[in-house]
Formats: sequence, structure tokens, C-alpha cells
Amino acid sequence: MKSTETMSNFQKLIVALCFVLNFNDGIDIMLVSFSSPEIMAEWDLSKTQMGSIFSAALAGMTLGCFLIAPLADRIGRRKTFFLSLGLEIIGMLGIAFCESYPLLLFLRFLTGLGIGGLLPTMAATAAEFSTEKYRSFNVGLVQAGWPVGAILTGLFSAQYIPLYGWRSAFFIAALISVLMLLLVLFILTDSIAFLSQTRPPYALEKINRIRAKMQLAALEALPELEKDTVAIHYTSLFSKAYIGITWRSWLGVFFGFMTLYTVLSWVPTLANESGLSFGVSTYVGVTLNLGAAIGSSLIGYIGSKIGLQKTILSFMILAFMVMVLYGNLPLFSVIIFVLAFFIGLFVQGGFNGIWPFLTMVYPVEIRTTGIGFSVGFGRFGAILGPWLFGFLMDLGLPLSSLFFIFSLPLLMMGISIWSIKKPQVLKNT
Repeated sequence: MKSTETMSNFQKLIVALCFVLNFNDGIDIMLVSFSSPEIMAEWDLSKTQMGSIFSAALAGMTLGCFLIAPLADRIGRRKTFFLSLGLEIIGMLGIAFCESYPLLLFLRFLTGLGIGGLLPTMAATAAEFSTEKYRSFNVGLVQAGWPVGAILTGLFSAQYIPLYGWRSAFFIAALISVLMLLLVLFILTDSIAFLSQTRPPYALEKINRIRAKMQLAALEALPELEKDTVAIHYTSLFSKAYIGITWRSWLGVFFGFMTLYTVLSWVPTLANESGLSFGVSTYVGVTLNLGAAIGSSLIGYIGSKIGLQKTILSFMILAFMVMVLYGNLPLFSVIIFVLAFFIGLFVQGGFNGIWPFLTMVYPVEIRTTGIGFSVGFGRFGAILGPWLFGFLMDLGLPLSSLFFIFSLPLLMMGISIWSIKKPQVLKNT
């Protein structure tokens, strides 16, 4: 697809759909965090056991990144969306009727498996339907769908979980996932870039239908493939051209996820334990995600002006400072809300710069594989973080020490991404 200054309505619709799909994932992931006090009270769970529930979904996401996301480079973005959403629906619906702690762990794993396949595919799809001018902004904007979904989940949870119980919230979340599946069925298509690269049956006809929707002239024949096209295989990530990008991005995502998912999982619960009611502590989570939505929108815009690497590093330095403040200041209501907002803005907003960055450094033929493997390796940090935080709390480690420990990975992420050589990035943009 040729880069133009403007995007057609159809391209905007696809980006909007990706935003909505990420909105759905914000619901699925954060619903457990917002309902965790109710689950712990009903089943008399320790913080370590609750941390295992958080980590079960993250374990599923990890496997989904390695096994499901790369399928999008083979069978197509659209089919991968169907598979991923189907797993989410089964997992969320099962939780609504779950009566067993081990079964809950399995269902959270299954839900995570779907999410793990969905997120890298979504980033690649948004990038491929965007013009070059708006690519970074659009992929960053799509990530803002996640905290927006989490915000609405928090508002819903604060109002209705005390009245109807946490299972009803999971049932509604499953129905929303069904709606997302229908939107994919009737709206989404594979991109021109993907069809041009993989050449499925009737590729020219499919491409011309998409070009018509994008108000572009039809092609008479498919363009010739470049002779040095990278093979669609995970080993390409470790080739001479990409090895430097691969290991640095893997480390960056690992460290970023370690802190991000610790914050997302535990901040509402910590607010509750500081003396705030369930409803008010849930609004702390809403405030955190409001900051994340704004930060996720800003990261792509600022990155398109001064460069994503500099922007990510700057956000991570500010995130480190805010995290240290949260652990050392007296936590009364005003301070909690203010710091939660800035944690969302800089921690999650800064981390979400990784999505447009990874779409830039990997070409279309290995794009979801590259994103999926980077995020998949990073999920080990996401699995470790919430569990370790709960474990250290059970041991009695002070909050100030915990937040200092879990702020250090943010600096490591910023340095890892910043250290990737610019010529490599520009070469593959």
C-alpha cells in the first residue's frame, strides 16, 4: 500500500475496530483486578493465591504470543482474530459459572491464551491499514482502547459487583466478546500488504476489493515479490539483520511488563487496604487507566515528532520517579488518586510505545511473529511481577521498598529500547 497523507474512511474504520477490540481486552484483563477483593473474600484466598490467578492469565498470554500470534503471518490476521476471540469467550463465560479455584486458574489461562494471540495481531493490523504519516499515532491510539475498556469496567464494577456479584460481571464480559466477534466477521479483512506478500487464492481480486474501499484504483496484476524477502519463520528474528533488535526488544518488554502488570493487578487492592471502600478503591483503578488512556494516545503522537525511542525512555524515567513517590508518600485519598493517574500516564502510557515501535522494526512478512515473540518473552516478566509482589507483601516487606524494587525495571526497559540502533529502525520502517 502506498503511503499517502490522508486515510480513507475504510482505513479509519479498521483502526477504530482495532481500538474497540483492545477495549474488549481491557475489560477481560482488568475485571479480575477490580473483582479481586470479592474473590479473595468469598474463597478466603491469600495474596499469593490471588497473585497466582493474575499470573494464570499472563501465562496464557505468553503461550498465545508464541503459538497463536505467529499464525497471523501464515493463515491471516482475520482468522487469527476469530480463534483468539473464541478462546476469550469460552474462558470468560466459564468463569461466570466457576465454583473451583483450580478451574478458575485454568479458565484465566484460557482467556489469556486468546488475548496473547489478539494483541500482536491487532497492532500489526492497525499498522498495515495506516498511512506512514499516521502509523505510530494510530498504533498508539489503538492501545488507548485497553485503558478505556478498563475505565468502563471499573465504573461498572464499583456500581454492580456489590449488588449482583463478581460472576455476573464475567458473564456480561463474555457477551461483549461475542459482539466483538461479530464486528470482526462483518468488518475486518486482511490487509493489502499481507495479501500481496502471502498470495492466497484470488489475491488480486481481494486486494482490488480493498483498494476500492480505500478509494484507490484497481491493479491489473500483482506486483513482483522482492527476491530477498525474509522467510516467514521465527528463526528470521535471530538473523544478522534482526538479532540486535530482537534481544533488546525482548528485554525491554520483559522489564516493562514486570512492573506494568504488577501495578495493574495490585493498585486497586492496595487502595482498598489503605482504608478506602471497595467502590472508592475501584475508582483508583479507573483513575490509573484514565492516565493510561491519555498516555497511550500521547506516546504515538510525541514519538512521531521526536522519535519513539527518546519518547519511551523519557516516559520510563518519569514513571520511575512517580512509582518511588507512591511508595514513600503517606497514602491518603487525594495523593492516591493523583499518583495513580500519573502512574497510568507514564508507566502504561510509556510502555504502550512498544507497540508502534515493534511494527516499525519488523517487516510485514514477520511482523506479528516479531511482535508476538517479543511480547511473549516479555510476558514472563508479567507472570513474575504480580506473584512476586504478593509474595513479598505476605513476607511483610514495606511498601516503600516494594515500589522502589518494582520501579527499577522501568529504567531497564527505557534503556533497552533506546539502545537499539537507529539505522536498523529506519531501514525497516
